[in-house]
Amino acid sequence: MFNKSGYLFLLIVAVLLSSCEKQQPKEPIVKLYVFECGIHEFKDISPFSPGVDEGVAKTLGNSCYLIQHQKGNMIWDAGLDDSIGTKGVDFWEGNLHLTVTNPLMKQLAEINVSPEQIDFLGISHFHFDHTGNANNFVNAKLILQKEEYDAAYGKEPEKYFFSPDSYSKLDKEKAIQLTGDHDVFGDGRVIIKRALGHTPGHQVLYVNLEQEGPIVISGDVVHYTKNWENMRVPSFNFDKEESLKSMKMVAAFVKEKKAMFWIQHDLEQNAGIKHSPAYYQ
Repeated sequence: MFNKSGYLFLLIVAVLLSSCEKQQPKEPIVKLYVFECGIHEFKDISPFSPGVDEGVAKTLGNSCYLIQHQKGNMIWDAGLDDSIGTKGVDFWEGNLHLTVTNPLMKQLAEINVSPEQIDFLGISHFHFDHTGNANNFVNAKLILQKEEYDAAYGKEPEKYFFSPDSYSKLDKEKAIQLTGDHDVFGDGRVIIKRALGHTPGHQVLYVNLEQEGPIVISGDVVHYTKNWENMRVPSFNFDKEESLKSMKMVAAFVKEKKAMFWIQHDLEQNAGIKHSPAYYQ
């Protein structure tokens, strides 16, 4: 049996252990990494705002994201193909020059994350500048709207400016096809929201962080701040009416949640967002 001094010793040990536990930093439920995933240099940006800025040059960025949740890892968008490199390639009859100065696979390796560790691949839409590195994530379950699935894996994906070779290695049979919003981890922290129009099954991402609070990540519901402020729809969008409807829905959702709104292609805005290896939590 313990005497009084024995009980006192155990009590002191228990208090010290409890104090140590309290002092240890709690692992966040969600970490959000931002990656550079290519540069788009346009000689004429007016196709993004018909009738406005004709002949005006503009450079857009391209961002990808890693969401690390206690229940798994998700990549949001796969950017331009790393193989494009710094020399780059021309598109759109010479109006667009694309380059990749910081490969996505290199950025993931720098934070000790391998493609095999990605559980989910959320693609905002299947334009080639968002699926470029998708084939690296063959272990991941693809999450997309049913309309986007039908267009991407239908008879004429090129009709929608999709590049089937960029996602040919993904297992379409285990893809999660959505017909609305989707809570990825079941706790309200990471939600894919249906926002049709730019493509048949476009979607945006909502991430609710413990310290930073809520963030809405745009996909291509809009490409840069000026168009967002003026609610302008690019001439090449799949459905103008649905695009406007989705823009208004996203704007209302951002206001309701008092969220930050990150525009994935907005080069100037992204300059103020910290990139990997730093992260948000």
